Amino acid sequence: MTNKKPVTKKQVVSESDEAEDQATDAVVGTAVFWSLVVLVPVLLLGSAIGYWLTRKPEVVVENRSKESVLSTLRDTKSVEIPQYQWADITAPAGLDFVHCNGHSPEKLLPESMGGGVACFDYDQDGHTDVLFTNSCYWDEGKNQTERPSVALYRNRGDGTFEYVTKQVGLEVIGYGMGVAVGDYNGDRWPDVFLSYLGKNRLFRNEGGKTFVDVTDEAGVGGEPTDWSTSCGWFDANNDGQLDLVVCNYVDWSRESDLKLGSTLNGIVRAYSRPDSFGGRQPYLYINQGNGKFREVGAEAGLHITNPASQDEKPIAVPKSLGLAFCDIDDDGWMDIFIANDTVQNLLFRNKGNGTFEEIGMKVGVAFGSDGRARGAMGIDVRFIRRDSQLATVIGNFANEPVSFFVRQNLSGINVLTDEAMSAGIGPPSKLELTFGTLLLDTFLTGRLDLVTANGHLETEIEQVQPNQRYRQSPHLFWNSGERGADISEFVSVPQDKAGAAFSAPMVARGSAYLDYDSDGDLDLVLVGLGEKVRFLRNDQQAGNHWLHVKLSGPAGNLDGLGAMVTVRAGDLVQKQWISPTRSYLSQVEPIAYFGLGKSAKVDSIEVVWPGGKKQQVSGDQVKLNSRHVVEYSVEATGP
Repeated sequence: MTNKKPVTKKQVVSESDEAEDQATDAVVGTAVFWSLVVLVPVLLLGSAIGYWLTRKPEVVVENRSKESVLSTLRDTKSVEIPQYQWADITAPAGLDFVHCNGHSPEKLLPESMGGGVACFDYDQDGHTDVLFTNSCYWDEGKNQTERPSVALYRNRGDGTFEYVTKQVGLEVIGYGMGVAVGDYNGDRWPDVFLSYLGKNRLFRNEGGKTFVDVTDEAGVGGEPTDWSTSCGWFDANNDGQLDLVVCNYVDWSRESDLKLGSTLNGIVRAYSRPDSFGGRQPYLYINQGNGKFREVGAEAGLHITNPASQDEKPIAVPKSLGLAFCDIDDDGWMDIFIANDTVQNLLFRNKGNGTFEEIGMKVGVAFGSDGRARGAMGIDVRFIRRDSQLATVIGNFANEPVSFFVRQNLSGINVLTDEAMSAGIGPPSKLELTFGTLLLDTFLTGRLDLVTANGHLETEIEQVQPNQRYRQSPHLFWNSGERGADISEFVSVPQDKAGAAFSAPMVARGSAYLDYDSDGDLDLVLVGLGEKVRFLRNDQQAGNHWLHVKLSGPAGNLDGLGAMVTVRAGDLVQKQWISPTRSYLSQVEPIAYFGLGKSAKVDSIEVVWPGGKKQQVSGDQVKLNSRHVVEYSVEATGP
């Protein structure tokens, strides 16, 4: 989330700069011909603003002396974009949740950041339930009156949801942010971790009937001064038990925020910039197997400090918002990818000995293609192409394109390059302020499309930046399945093709997908900031086949988090990790969703379990257009 500093003169993209960008693309084999328009100057805001800027030590967050930067799309070969069929069924489905951000005239930074959503089957009845995180009011009295709690909705299986928050013991009031769901004690009932501004909470699932707060006995509450954000479960040491990563944002307090006196233009109160606050280190909680966790972030190598601060009090670098897990080097140990706001992104390679090595700069994901840190928020990591190229998509601040880092595997060396421009994502996404990011197969073709959830921070942003909007449309990028100098791999879907239900503007933050009606295609949940949720049913009629793979793993990691699932259907080979942590403050179900196109059968399913054991399932045992459960076998081969 980058709030730009005051600009005092017009910025121009020179011909030499543009040529340098194209040359850089050529080096990585993704050269394209794209251009940028010259920034359009606007009249300076006047002597009154100058007076305000000089008369007191305010932080001017958005003193815009220029309009938003609009990128010019390169000419490409015409493609036929399919018509999407999204139906807004929020009301008929019974999802009446309205997010509370505690908006106040003081404009405190946390008000602009929440919330998240988790899709999981809490009562194990075969239907996906939905949980929304929630923030609260700064006025404790108002909290007791309106009770802006976490919200859990049980899927009845008939197309509707039932609000069950209070009856299951999850009516929790606090300034909530993210959610992580995982069966940490191996009893086959998914447990819920919630991150907060303040003390975090862990709730143990008691047989799908109720949740019990076990935060203190588990030792995962963190510090009362923390501002925790995205969080997720994974098996850090391949011991068969789930461990927990909790990201922290900035060293914030209400007093320090108000003292900054941040404004949009020297007059209108604005949300403060994240670079006005120090960073905070993430937590890594290792499961001890007895209901307790041990925090090892520092000793495991996850604490990154500013080298210039070594002789003084260490200054924490991370300002973390997005979290995803992947095996970046295919060594069988899950790595940690953290998207940071206004500072470098961090990629921690799991060394397999209880420690991690930070390699973000080494492999090329620390900064944007311009060499600068971006306002990074949501993140998703998936195998994006049929040649199994791994891609990471990261949502960034307004006037910064969405990042699209693709693993190149050049000469056996892991290198990731930002292909956002050449892939067709960069220019169309540049104006938007993107939080949630999701890669999903909307038409079940075997190709992953991109959905971004967008919305600005400032309600008055149009006063200083006419091209910006507070409420922004979600954005669809259709995967055309083609690549080349004359065609974009991802094609921005116009609103008439995306549909009115999808494209209606909102202030979106967290996002997730699920197959709530068990028809194979994926439906969308978008969380609004201080507004109602949006639930979109996917009614596509492409007639393609599909397969959902759910794992039943060994004791301790019963969902098989970290396992690699490969499905082969003719010449279509697809890979997915079982890793539900993605997007922004959110997570999906621990299921591998595969679109199969017109393939009439599946040849095989291969599962590589955490630790390296492999298990094969013959296609003769697999029914198309269904959910297939693969149970861990002691006869699985490997180390």
